[in-house]
Amino acid sequence: MPVVEYTHLGRSGLSVSRLCLGTMNFGWKTGEADSRAVMDRALDEGVNFFDTANVYGFDAGKGRTEGVLGSWFAQGDGRREKTVLATKVYGGMSDWPNDTFLSARNIVRACEASLRRMGTDWIDLYQFHHVDLRTPWEEIWQACETLVAQGKVLYVGSSNHAAWQIAAANEAAARRNFQGLVSEQSHYNLLTRHVELEVLPAAQHYGVGIIPWSPLAGGLLAGALEKNAGTRRNEERNQKRVEEHRPALEAYEAFCRELGHPPADVGLAWLLHQPAVTAPIVGPRTMAQLEGTLGALEVRLDDAALTRLDEIFPGYRPAPMEYAW
Repeated sequence: MPVVEYTHLGRSGLSVSRLCLGTMNFGWKTGEADSRAVMDRALDEGVNFFDTANVYGFDAGKGRTEGVLGSWFAQGDGRREKTVLATKVYGGMSDWPNDTFLSARNIVRACEASLRRMGTDWIDLYQFHHVDLRTPWEEIWQACETLVAQGKVLYVGSSNHAAWQIAAANEAAARRNFQGLVSEQSHYNLLTRHVELEVLPAAQHYGVGIIPWSPLAGGLLAGALEKNAGTRRNEERNQKRVEEHRPALEAYEAFCRELGHPPADVGLAWLLHQPAVTAPIVGPRTMAQLEGTLGALEVRLDDAALTRLDEIFPGYRPAPMEYAW
């Protein structure tokens, strides 16, 4: 199997694998026993970076996925110690008004609830799942400082934040002599490249590591033109997207055949070649899907290949150069 490489998470000293195991399917789409097996295999292969969120579990109940992680950690054998654990706060855990968003109350109480569900004393990376424009950064950082001082949280990251929000967050943290954001989860793949305008330059400036979610565009970049009945890529909503992007996907899959690599491997490898990217999130439902993602670590794209992919899926220059003289 490919050898997993490690890098620092943003400007921090924390070492994480270049692939991040997304656990969103665990406990509801993937049964607990299979989820445990996938996590064991990931850790055995050297993938030490696991991502979850307090709201994951959906049909099986919010918090269910964190509970599956907790039962896996409880098996011992160094599972918790080897894992860089990332979870998130923001989404509503109930209908009550203070169980949602980024108030100091919700940040602290949601963190304590996540710790209980996962049966751990600390969270390595605590992330804001979305931006809360109504809560000031001074309040958010006050809550995070408390959690860090208590040893319950080690690093803080964001998700779905704009560049100006990353800047505002880290400038506010600096005024408090607090570390601030070390990572940002963004929607980023060959088909969705808007973050190249401002988020990636801001991340590089502030030393924030980018953790791309949906790295294969919901399966469109994983060989969507192949007719595999019963897979996610054949769902009706994805078929509409396939037709929308068919010319580019045809060119992409043809180029992947020239390279001699599966489309999914090329899509993930392309992200690993992008500046500021720490680790794409891969969210397998099965062991086979996990094994398939590891092949991306062996793919090396030269300048000619990167240029060809930019021709197929045009991106953006950093603002303002993209639109100003």
